[in-house]
Amino acid sequence: MKKFPPKAGAPIAHNLLPTYYLLLTTYYLLLPKHMYWTNFLHIYQPPAQKPYWIKRVAEESYKKLMNGFLNDKDAKVTLNINACLTELLIKNKGKDILEKLKTLAARGQVEFTASAKYHPFLPLLPEAEIVRQIKLNEQTNKKIFGKLYQPRGFFSPEMAYSKKIAKIASKLGYLWVLADELAYNGKVNVMDHNLLYKIKGIKNLHVFFRERDASFRILSAQIFSPKLLYAMLGARMHKTEYLLTAMDGETFGHHRPGLEDMLFNLYADKKLKSVTISELFELYNKVKMVEPLDSTWALMKKDLVRKTPFSRWHNPANPIHVKQWQLTYLAIKEFNKIGFKQKFYPKVRKMLDQAIHSDQYWWASAQPWWSIEMIEGGAKELMDTVLVIPSASKKAKEQAKKLYQEILYTSFAWQRSGKVDQLVKESDEDVTQRIVKQQTFIPKKELERMIHQLKKQMQTAAKALEYERAAQIRNRIRELEEKL
Repeated sequence: MKKFPPKAGAPIAHNLLPTYYLLLTTYYLLLPKHMYWTNFLHIYQPPAQKPYWIKRVAEESYKKLMNGFLNDKDAKVTLNINACLTELLIKNKGKDILEKLKTLAARGQVEFTASAKYHPFLPLLPEAEIVRQIKLNEQTNKKIFGKLYQPRGFFSPEMAYSKKIAKIASKLGYLWVLADELAYNGKVNVMDHNLLYKIKGIKNLHVFFRERDASFRILSAQIFSPKLLYAMLGARMHKTEYLLTAMDGETFGHHRPGLEDMLFNLYADKKLKSVTISELFELYNKVKMVEPLDSTWALMKKDLVRKTPFSRWHNPANPIHVKQWQLTYLAIKEFNKIGFKQKFYPKVRKMLDQAIHSDQYWWASAQPWWSIEMIEGGAKELMDTVLVIPSASKKAKEQAKKLYQEILYTSFAWQRSGKVDQLVKESDEDVTQRIVKQQTFIPKKELERMIHQLKKQMQTAAKALEYERAAQIRNRIRELEEKL
């Protein structure tokens, strides 16, 4: 008996054609289907980060990630590493991490994205500053990674999307950008994951949307085993759809001790076929035109209602944010008055490049993140940028000093009055409601296995005299034991 289906070109009796096509259709429908998984990770540290933290995060997260990918040649990731971190790793004995990244990129396991070097919040900056930061990022990373660094897509820090950013990315030759799923139309779980999406009004620029539920459940450690993710995906597991998760790389091993094990167990299980974002172009060809909303990956539905999509970096109701941005724009304005030929130009240019990082605004939001140290550090960098410009007027320098003082005064007043506690509590309640709503049932045996693994990690950390690390793992164990 001949094997089915017959070889191409084999004669088929005309009276058997209907039966043949029916059988052929059935054959292909019964072929095993699998879901594609494209995982995006973003790794970054602030330009003024202390060496202790660079080395600690490198040990707890970056090295574990690199080793995990090296041990599984089928595991792929689309990765953003801001050039700021690339330089910090070189300065802090992290060259081995970059060498491993080169190996992974050469293997085709890592796809690099473009970004902005010092991690500024791009939608609120002038176009000239945005373009400069993107070009600085590309120049530095190409110097380190060579021809292996050829990004096709663009990641705006904080996944901050606006039409302005999309237009700039397109002008610079990038083929796609990333945005959060809520930017699709203000709703979640309504997208078709068999389609590619292009941005209306911008030639040849696609947008890929991060799936919120899966990403959030993983990064919040609600999913701690592949089985739990499969249960959440349900029937999608048997469809030829794609799942796009996106989160900070530091989530694995640093923020969430032990979560890196789940990540590489998921890769090793092979039930989801691992692909990079750009490889999706080879798998899907149907395209839908969309107009994404202004957004970030921290966007909440209430932000859309209030029309404050960037609230964690610029909330008009937050006087600290207002003054931070006044100081930011003052520093840019005064710098732009400097002539290129001035001998102090390179020094001030670098100061401004580093001073506009996004962290200072994030930590001033109290939603729920708060740090006077980060607020003060960012404000001082911006003030110092203005003060070091010889051509800046006395009035501009006095204004910079005043804004710095007002930022600090307001920050301490918020902390003393309980304002910070109030805002943090409100924001924590938002997050808690989201977690409870999305809570996944974890079997007792699974919890016990997770706790057992973490206890071994805690003991290893304690033996190595890494007591802070051991305490961090202990706190995670307590969280899980409460679930039992």
